[in-house]
Amino acid sequence: MAKKIAIMGAGSWGTALAVSLSHAGHQVNMWDINAEHIAEMRANRENKRYLPGVMFEDALHVVDTAEEAIGGADIVLFSAPAQHFRSALQSAMPYLTPDMVLVNVAKGIEQKTLLRLSQVAKEYVPEAKYVVLSGPSHAEEVGRLMPTTVVCASEDLALAEYVQDVFMTENLRIYTNNDVAGVEFGGALKNIIALGAGISDGMGYGDNAKAALMTRGMTEMSRLGVALGAKEETFAGLTGMGDLIVTCTSMHSRNRRCGIMIGEGVDPAEATKRVGMVVEGMYTAEAAYQLAQQVGVEMPITEAIYGVINGKVDARAAVKALMTRQRKHEKEDISVK
Repeated sequence: MAKKIAIMGAGSWGTALAVSLSHAGHQVNMWDINAEHIAEMRANRENKRYLPGVMFEDALHVVDTAEEAIGGADIVLFSAPAQHFRSALQSAMPYLTPDMVLVNVAKGIEQKTLLRLSQVAKEYVPEAKYVVLSGPSHAEEVGRLMPTTVVCASEDLALAEYVQDVFMTENLRIYTNNDVAGVEFGGALKNIIALGAGISDGMGYGDNAKAALMTRGMTEMSRLGVALGAKEETFAGLTGMGDLIVTCTSMHSRNRRCGIMIGEGVDPAEATKRVGMVVEGMYTAEAAYQLAQQVGVEMPITEAIYGVINGKVDARAAVKALMTRQRKHEKEDISVK
């Protein structure tokens, strides 16, 4: 049965999902805080800023207000960048009703509070029907209806299955999970490792270095996630290893592109500016570093990347420090310092 779906935020990913959902026959109302952006999309029937070349279906409506987008919706999908999720939720609050399902697709940790985004949602709507959608999913491919597989997670598995049924198409396959913490940490933390992979590429290192960075980076991701309540096996799935692979190896990845420029010697702030969109890993690196300090989890790669992007450590010196660390067994338990 066709649903009415509100999309809060018209970046590349929100737009790609709006296109997929409207192509599947759902009525989609998309709103963005930028009125000029709204006017451009309505005139062009295309998001030329963030997803050029993907035309809108007739069932995709670009609307002027949050109230117009949300009114009567079955599902409200939040696609604002992670650091703006709180404000996007606040904008929606006056129009939300208890029966609406809230789906969040941003990947990140709130920088000041160190909260996962589901935890932010619970501050405002404690009984929210909350689902997170995450996985290896470049907007450029989803918008063009190319085969993609992701995960939707909720503490209420029946709710995840409801979203699975609504969002799944012949081009978008969705699995369910009830490990919200694991899915959120996987989506957020892989952006840090992707920055590192880009830095490695930018410095001219080879496939060996990137494979090591990704593999040991995954160890760090799962180590922190488990310490904070996630299930280790989640990190072996689509929202862990799957998302890590796609983000570390593709030029669609904003985090990798930003890292490449940093590795080539571009100032991190300038590299972020050149990417032209939010680079979540730049924020998540600091949040993950602080969380690791709080819970006593060792994350040498994350710490090194955090140092490089903040100008505290030279990239080549950081690599040397990582390569000359004390010898260890690969499966050694070093979760606590």
